[in-house]
Amino acid sequence: MEFLYFDAGLGAMLAQAAVAVVAGVAVFYKSIKYKIKTIFGLHKESSEEVFDDIDVDDKSLKKPSKNDQ
Repeated sequence: MEFLYFDAGLGAMLAQAAVAVVAGVAVFYKSIKYKIKTIFGLHKESSEEVFDDIDVDDKSLKKPSKNDQ
């Protein structure tokens, strides 16, 4: 009877393969879910900019000093 040789390198490689499979399935599922929602019109188009809700007063910003350069 022959036995396989398992060492730390093989264990790390198997762990990396398992993580890659999980990540691949997650990305594939997200892509398919997005396409199905788009086909049935369930995906909401976001026309708003991400930073539109941030209100910054220009007067409160510090002016750069000579030492910052």
